[in-house]
Amino acid sequence: MVIKSRIRVMPLIWLLVLGLWLTISPKLAISSTLNQAGPAEEEGLPRLARLKAQLEEVIKTIQGEVGVAVKYLKTGEELNINGETSFPMASVFKVPILVEVMAQIKEGRFSLDDEISLQPADLHLGSGLLNDLEAPGIKLSVRNLIYLMMLISDNSATDILLTKVGPDKVNQRLRSLGIDGITVNRTCQHLILDYLGQDYRHFQGLSLDEVVQRLKEARQTNPEAVEQARRQFARIPQDQSTPLAMARLLELIFTKQILDEPSCDFIIKVMLRCQTGERRLRGDLPASVQVAHKTGTIGGTVNDAGVIFLPYNQGRVVIVVFTKGTDDEKTEDVERVIAQIARFVYDYFLFGE
Repeated sequence: MVIKSRIRVMPLIWLLVLGLWLTISPKLAISSTLNQAGPAEEEGLPRLARLKAQLEEVIKTIQGEVGVAVKYLKTGEELNINGETSFPMASVFKVPILVEVMAQIKEGRFSLDDEISLQPADLHLGSGLLNDLEAPGIKLSVRNLIYLMMLISDNSATDILLTKVGPDKVNQRLRSLGIDGITVNRTCQHLILDYLGQDYRHFQGLSLDEVVQRLKEARQTNPEAVEQARRQFARIPQDQSTPLAMARLLELIFTKQILDEPSCDFIIKVMLRCQTGERRLRGDLPASVQVAHKTGTIGGTVNDAGVIFLPYNQGRVVIVVFTKGTDDEKTEDVERVIAQIARFVYDYFLFGE
């Protein structure tokens, strides 16, 4: 009787174990996808070369230019695609801005709890929450301005902080760290006005309502000039970064070399709370996987840059995906590619594929 019982029970146990393994192993869920791209199956390719070939196949599915930089902090393994090419950062430039803010706080120039009163001209175009409010009447700490800048990519909060620390100081800090491939030049409002072909000087000191009205008039008067400026925007050599330079900045943050440990911890915790870009780096990853990142979007530029925390204490992976010249009416397709790139990278470093 005992023997018969074991014969009946053991297959059931193995089925349960197999079911659990399938549940916790996302590798199997995309195994067919991993096997589809031809170049990755070539005999004799080094492991990282096979991963790179997979990423290149994914990138081919969209128009425009894509840059990728990846580094596994545990072993130092890294790869890049168009890693030295400059791309518009869009709101990813808020990462180096935050680094400079935290550096100046460390130097004692101001504190996280210092409060800033906003004026009508401080409310700027673009994403976020502050431009839905009315000033005067808004008073926020530096800490809360950082949260708005990084969590929901608030442009007004960003411009207040960038004006406070100065673009030149951001760039000087980057150069002192040996990072030459990132430049921060303009506020978000200035950047958006350039994208729309407008002279920033004509908008200085205006309230948000006045800015919006003037833009409306410009579009009605000369729509061709606006469209031409949008097409040429990515060629402006300002507020751009190479994928490798941004990856290096992230590496210095997450290995806590860029500032003291409490300052780096603050930046990391803020980036873990990012609420934008759910379909980008995080899009195809298991919901339980932590990703500290910052997104950026303007026209045909759809970006995401951050660090994936691998489960089971397998370390962290820096990953940067920049784009330019994509179809700005097909943002979802670009986001899908970013998500697929992140998933290939995740599986490679977690499972060794």
